[in-house]
Amino acid sequence: MPDDLDFSGKTVLVTGGAQGIGRAIVEAFAWRGARVVIADLQLSQAQALASELSGQTCQVEVVGVDLADATAVFDMVRALEQRWSRLDTLVHNAGYFPLTPFADITPSILERTLAVNLSALFWLTQAALPMFHRQGGGCVLVTSSVTGPKVAYPGLSHYAASKAGVNGFIRNAALELAGHNVRVNGVEPGMIATPAMGNLGDDQLNENIASRVPLGRLGKAADIAGAMLFLASDLATYITGQTLVVDGGSTLPEV
Repeated sequence: MPDDLDFSGKTVLVTGGAQGIGRAIVEAFAWRGARVVIADLQLSQAQALASELSGQTCQVEVVGVDLADATAVFDMVRALEQRWSRLDTLVHNAGYFPLTPFADITPSILERTLAVNLSALFWLTQAALPMFHRQGGGCVLVTSSVTGPKVAYPGLSHYAASKAGVNGFIRNAALELAGHNVRVNGVEPGMIATPAMGNLGDDQLNENIASRVPLGRLGKAADIAGAMLFLASDLATYITGQTLVVDGGSTLPEV
């Protein structure tokens, strides 16, 4: 029986892959044979990860790009096409979410949040379409969030709005691109223990948060990476326009 999670010969682009959830996604695909391109502004961290994985016979490359710049996004994907000729899975994981009270959100904060989290998803997907069409299909995956589509969190109104928009994109783009055999899906993480969470130095706070999760722990970046692997794999070829909630049961109603 073939290994449905073998990505040998596949090319995967991961935005925001230098740390946290993105790093786990990069590792998951690279360890399973994919050629992975990390697109990130954190070049030193991304290059360190690429060197580490290359030492394990993985194929990982790094490109620096500001995802708020639409022209730079198109140029980056075109360069990938010239080098590798194909793109099998696009993972838009990069996110911008400065914790800011609603009354203090400025035009620049809102514009960058929407540009990185939502607009870049449009430009990345549009830029990849020629390769998807030529190959006969492709897969677009997005790291969304339970914040916005399902729950609210103080200081993240801008982020919540962007992620609600992401989920709208997933459904509508999936419908429009299905005729080209392009699947579009997302993962909605709950409380995941990553550096970006900002609480790793406060064990008591993390314990309090974990105690309110039905499964009794904070999520791990690998939990999200596993969901991404599934959605990109041949196990999920009949799934499109969906988001998979990975939150330990946090959004289940209490009785």
